[in-house]
Amino acid sequence: MHTIRIWFTKTGEAAYISLLDLQRVMGRALKRSGLPVWYTLGFNPHIYMTFTCPLSLGQESLVESVDVKTEEEQPDFAAWQQALEPVMPTGLKVVRVDYPRMKAEQIGAAVYTITAPADAAKAAEQYNALTEAVVMKKSKRGEKPVDLKAYLPRLEPEPAQGDVRFTVTLPASETLNLNPALLLKFLQERFGLPAEECSILRTALLTKEGTPFG
Repeated sequence: MHTIRIWFTKTGEAAYISLLDLQRVMGRALKRSGLPVWYTLGFNPHIYMTFTCPLSLGQESLVESVDVKTEEEQPDFAAWQQALEPVMPTGLKVVRVDYPRMKAEQIGAAVYTITAPADAAKAAEQYNALTEAVVMKKSKRGEKPVDLKAYLPRLEPEPAQGDVRFTVTLPASETLNLNPALLLKFLQERFGLPAEECSILRTALLTKEGTPFG
């Protein structure tokens, strides 16, 4: 039994596919591909799938992945990718198939590109002048205050075709996962940033040591 990691992008309208729906979409794509994926046992067998660091609804990503299992002795990764490409829906594109090199619990952070209107540069200046930026993070245990400045001391806006872009790195571990939407909400409430006009793209996952996750 081998575990196979399928890397894919999630962009455009696909950003609004929830995790639950994504499980259904990937399940259908795998069935249509005819690939020899392994099914769970029991009364209602289904394809074994484990998604790595699921993305929040409405956000795009270049580094999504799902682990599946196969009893194929020597999987041909190029053939797997070729079989999946024509059955993936718009916005989901397979970019690589490989054996997983790391476990999901090794993830420590995620890198995001936030695109915002040009006047967001002023909000960035105001954020940088703060000594703290406390937000309320929701979890299964309730809400708790988190100071964004502890993880994101400064925002460095870069011009981008009439807009501005921020590259931010935030915790994404099993013990602390900060959604970049918390930053946008804070900037909206404190400085009037139009959060609904901003977009979020996840560009990388990093280990706790700061190296690329694979």
